[in-house]
Amino acid sequence: MKKIDPTQYNLFPRVDLRQGKPNYIYIVINRKSRIIMKDGMKILEMVKKINKVEKDKRVSVLTSAPVCSKTKQLLLDSNIPIDPL
Repeated sequence: MKKIDPTQYNLFPRVDLRQGKPNYIYIVINRKSRIIMKDGMKILEMVKKINKVEKDKRVSVLTSAPVCSKTKQLLLDSNIPIDPL
């Protein structure tokens, strides 16, 4: 996967963005602590910023951390799949 510069989407430089397939962008979250609702809201904001710049890209989350069930449901309802890292 190719690393993408997050500043072109008006995101913080620390955000780890990768491009896999031609129309897919992955937000990579590599940590041990659980992803909670507050993190889910931040992910939704990042997806909105990415879609504002490139409307035809699909955004997905790659994570090694466990995801809270309510957060997982929120992201899946927003058409943001969560895949293991």
